[in-house]
Amino acid sequence: MGTLAFTELWERFSFYGLQGILAFYLLYALNEGGLALAPAVSAGIVGAYGGAVYLAQIFGAWMGDRVLAPKRMVFWGGIVITLGHLALAFIPGLTGLGVGLGLIVIGTGALKTNITSIVGFVLESDPTKRDAGFSYFYMAINIGAVIGPLATGLAQSMAGFHLGFGLAAIGMIAALVQYAVGMRKLPQQAGVVRNPLPMRKAWAPAAIVAALVALLAALWATGIVNDSNMANVTTLVVVMAAAVYFLVLLTSKQVTRVEKQRVRGFVPLFIASGLYFGFLFQNFTTIAIIITDRVDLAVGSWSFPAAWITTMGPLAAVLVTPIIARLWTRMGSRQPGSAAKFSFGMIQIGVGYVFLLSVSMIQDSEISLIVMLLFMIIVGTSEVLIGPIGLSLATRIAPDKYKSQLVALIFLALAAGSSLSGLLGQLYTTMSHEAYLAMIAATAIGLGLLLRIFSQRIQAMINAGLPQL
Repeated sequence: MGTLAFTELWERFSFYGLQGILAFYLLYALNEGGLALAPAVSAGIVGAYGGAVYLAQIFGAWMGDRVLAPKRMVFWGGIVITLGHLALAFIPGLTGLGVGLGLIVIGTGALKTNITSIVGFVLESDPTKRDAGFSYFYMAINIGAVIGPLATGLAQSMAGFHLGFGLAAIGMIAALVQYAVGMRKLPQQAGVVRNPLPMRKAWAPAAIVAALVALLAALWATGIVNDSNMANVTTLVVVMAAAVYFLVLLTSKQVTRVEKQRVRGFVPLFIASGLYFGFLFQNFTTIAIIITDRVDLAVGSWSFPAAWITTMGPLAAVLVTPIIARLWTRMGSRQPGSAAKFSFGMIQIGVGYVFLLSVSMIQDSEISLIVMLLFMIIVGTSEVLIGPIGLSLATRIAPDKYKSQLVALIFLALAAGSSLSGLLGQLYTTMSHEAYLAMIAATAIGLGLLLRIFSQRIQAMINAGLPQL
């Protein structure tokens, strides 16, 4: 478990180190080292990139189930991610942005779902410790999410964006070294292709991928897909992919009747997760715009790095995670079900937006740095109630033949959330600040209450055929 946790820590260091400065790289003026893009365009690009990162994990999960063993997928994915960060560090302008982000999308697609599946293999011997184990794994993610933007944000403020991108590359190299050293200790299942694809059928997925790449290139070349509507297109693709994914799982002859019941119970939690992460990932879209336009970063004669603000949520989550994990372990079978935990997290993020709205109405156009940091803490700690719980749930209820691919649905929810955050960032530029915050707060709290009302019914479905915790 240690190998996987530390590998994920450094991989997330690189990912969130990039995320922490990416929006500001797009927004800042040319003389500040940025690309000087419009706020709506910047939000759309960041949202589409994040959505594509998680969308690619569907293909990575399929590869881990059908073509290449999960532990190999993790290793080669890490190499491609490293190349992407190096491209961002050394190739200037929009060319470096396109090449770098493209490689990171491909590499992360290969790595993320498969390393999560391996964690599931490690923890499957003791179901009562599953949520706690995933909480600690998620804590490693959040540690990386804290130190990554701290390092890249400081580097950017002192020496420019490209040094920040270079530090992200160093973090990914550290992840590769950690993983290579510990690969031999991974469970035997991590080296097995669970549902191998017959060689005679291998041409079909290869042809589909080639056709999709050609189609995307044609759409971009003709301007049908562009930097202004990428988030819209990504969201549409995510929704269609989710619908197809659930349809396959619910109609496959390799999925038993009881497994299908669990998948049906997972549908409302999938939808809730996508909406939740849409609200959370505004840290990199809407909130980045708010920080740029409304927050005074001056602390005496020193300028507080903008990227550091985004670290407060993950930092608070890291501090809270051991307490929550210990609570779940101590409660054992008496702990709330996954659906109830989801509802609590959704309500909490809504409360965070109520707080920001209340202060905004008092402070008018400017928001103090302290207020933004407190907002990040409230919002960030809510993730402990949804992120690790969703990962744990997916590995627990997944059909036997589709272990990696149900985990991919969790990351597809992240794709939906990320692309949605881009759309929300664009929407923010068309509304008043206060009206927008009120809309997000009311939606999150309302959805949380609705989920709580139906939580027992959902829990009964996802527990079908499984031993009670």
